[in-house]
Amino acid sequence: MIINFKKSYKFAVVSSLYVTIFATGMAALLTHLFFEFSLEFCLYFAAGIGAFSFFVLQYRVEHFIYRRVKKIYDDVSLLESSTFRSQPITTDMATLTREVKKFATDKKLEIEMLKVREEYRREFIGNVSHELKTPLFTVQGYLSTLLDGAMNDKSIRKKYLQRAEKGVERLIYIVQDLDMITKLEMGDLNLEIHTFDIVNLVQNVFDLLEMEASKKDILLMFDMKYNKPIVVVGDSEKIEQVLINLIMNSIKYGKEKGYTEVSIESLTTDRVIVRVKDNGEGIEKHHIPRLFERFYRVDKSGARTEGGSGLGLSIVKHIIEAHGEKIYVESEFGKGSEFSFTLEKAK
Repeated sequence: MIINFKKSYKFAVVSSLYVTIFATGMAALLTHLFFEFSLEFCLYFAAGIGAFSFFVLQYRVEHFIYRRVKKIYDDVSLLESSTFRSQPITTDMATLTREVKKFATDKKLEIEMLKVREEYRREFIGNVSHELKTPLFTVQGYLSTLLDGAMNDKSIRKKYLQRAEKGVERLIYIVQDLDMITKLEMGDLNLEIHTFDIVNLVQNVFDLLEMEASKKDILLMFDMKYNKPIVVVGDSEKIEQVLINLIMNSIKYGKEKGYTEVSIESLTTDRVIVRVKDNGEGIEKHHIPRLFERFYRVDKSGARTEGGSGLGLSIVKHIIEAHGEKIYVESEFGKGSEFSFTLEKAK
């Protein structure tokens, strides 16, 4: 480790000055009392004692400080080798204080971040186990009933097998969503960027979800008639998934005989904004900051009766951010919600 002495010249000069004044005064007094007084002798004596005391003080103080400072560096470097081992030891107290204070602040932030991550990990594991447990127990219950004798009744057998199949489908859906969001967060899911017509893509999603919407008599519509294509840049399959998740949510939590409206507007010269608006039940304000968290549900009980993995909005956010774009949400409880995201225009 490099040693970087901070020369304490001011301290050494002042201290040696005091020593020189005292020693010269004593020498002058003694020569006056016992010998013939000589001014020239006193000046040489003062210069010699001053130089000697300066170098001795400078050397001794710095090594005295260095031994203690080095111990601080050694103790701290056990915890932060990447920072302190790469820096020279300094005996400047101001520099050392600043470095140790920075180290303490960084460690405090690191500890706080680890606490947040640990809390998030516990919550995530709890949510995953809960999400998987419900369909697993459902499948287990139906299969156990069949094995206990209900298999002989054809009507019950078919009904229970169909319900068990739905439970398995939900398990597959949850696992697929977990796999996708893990890949998105790790950056392992590559986007196939190309140009496509966003109007046509929205219409395809409307056609795909038309039967689901008809169950609640919800109208899927554009805000206006788009006579010309609106060509954007992105991964059409991933953007289609974004639209499916957003529109499916608006259907799940929409009102009977309500509507889901999609609008595509020019936001800037090189961006469009796609809005998905409904007149459903809306979202209370305190829920909005956490909407895109994994497994976060506004309605803890009712949401699970609607199915889904609880990962839809989190996947939506990651897909949009992977495109380098932004997603927004506005909602008024009891009146409806609007989710919107930006896309780059094709040149």
